[in-house]
Amino acid sequence: MADGSKPLPGALRWNLGDLTVTALNDGWFQGSLDLVTGISKEEAGALQRGGFRSEAPVVTLNAFLVTGTGRKPVLIDSGYGHFGPATMGRVPAALALTGVKPEEIETVLLTHLHPDHAGGLVNEDGSAAYPNAELVVHATEAAHWLPDEALSRAPDEAKPYFENARKAVSPYAARLRKHEGGELVPGITAVPLPGHTPGHCGMRIVSGDKSLLMWTDVVHMPAIQFKQPEAGVAFDVDGDQARATRKRVLDEVASEKTFIAGSHLEFPALGYVARDGAGYSFVPALWVAGEEH
Repeated sequence: MADGSKPLPGALRWNLGDLTVTALNDGWFQGSLDLVTGISKEEAGALQRGGFRSEAPVVTLNAFLVTGTGRKPVLIDSGYGHFGPATMGRVPAALALTGVKPEEIETVLLTHLHPDHAGGLVNEDGSAAYPNAELVVHATEAAHWLPDEALSRAPDEAKPYFENARKAVSPYAARLRKHEGGELVPGITAVPLPGHTPGHCGMRIVSGDKSLLMWTDVVHMPAIQFKQPEAGVAFDVDGDQARATRKRVLDEVASEKTFIAGSHLEFPALGYVARDGAGYSFVPALWVAGEEH
């Protein structure tokens, strides 16, 4: 008899021109209203309830696989791996559903070096989870988290973030590529979105006349931050810059009707942003089994 208490892996393919983008769900973690900055807990709780969510936000997490004929698979972010709670670390199971093996991935593009995005780079024994992959990260992001002096000057409460980033990147040291933006692999361009972390980058994926902006951590709590873009999260490195970035990006994608995906949008995390009063709302894309998109 199937164990209904154990969730099935989450993977959903989306055709984007000649490419396929697959959302890989890594799981979720239980947050609290203490995570919310920039607005009152009362307002944040009311927005959660108004969005038919529990008052304490549940934060979901996704990584993304990009595949296409004649090209090696590219992974965008890696999930939490063994660094996170038991409800997370599901990217490998989701990846297995796609038929792509970890050793077949040639490139891992990291949006930033927080552990929920980089932790899945390593196995529990510290070895590389993607043994043949080049790791690509923004130079500013690497400079913020990886040097010895960065760890030594970090506040005590933040040191685990620096230590985990170093552990995640360590087995890739010989094949670490630092970038300053631009096209990272054919069809995928880095989009700097600073604030959440100094080198935080989205990824714009383009094939023919189709495009998708994976905006990574512009929004963590959809029920709150679409309605109230002033709301930030406690682990924003620069809250004011992250807020300005979020407001700019929401305005741009709503105006341009951009197809988007997000690391913390609720699975399968693909859709559009519409203006909604003084704020915005997320409009999930219509997925139809077996149809081209």
